[in-house]
Amino acid sequence: MAVLITTAQYQDILQVLSAEIEKRHPGLENLVFVGIQQGGALLGEELVKELQQLHPGLTIPYGQLDITFYRDDIRKNIIPPDRMNIHFGVENKTVILIDDVLFTGRTIKAALDALIDYGRPAKVELCVLVDRKEHRQFPIQADYVGSTIQTNKADKVKLRNREVILVPGQPVEI
Repeated sequence: MAVLITTAQYQDILQVLSAEIEKRHPGLENLVFVGIQQGGALLGEELVKELQQLHPGLTIPYGQLDITFYRDDIRKNIIPPDRMNIHFGVENKTVILIDDVLFTGRTIKAALDALIDYGRPAKVELCVLVDRKEHRQFPIQADYVGSTIQTNKADKVKLRNREVILVPGQPVEI
């Protein structure tokens, strides 16, 4: 296991991402934030806290999205769903969709499918902590990227305790 992003680097990335969002959306008008369970929800909470410091007194709508039943992969074990926690409308809003790691794009595709059940947003922008773009399977790209990291396809990259860790995967034999 290796640390790819330290806690200090993580905090710096949060500040950069919040500044980029603020620059593109001054005043955060007509904007809502949605974190994808699990890692995206953790990142989303902290990103909204950073933005709250830039806008004291402003209520920033933030919710969490569970995509368990929208995934297209077959699981060997049944995974219990996470809690949905979106207490606001997304209709005609700009949604900042937040995830920790953008890998194949399948999670984001599932999140977009789930999000539509809440209404039709005016626009969806994607914010990720880590982009592993060399492994994309869907034509999905992030609008806000904390760090782009090259990895092997079998590697696991996870947000854990405000650090990003790499768990090397088993090499695939051909």
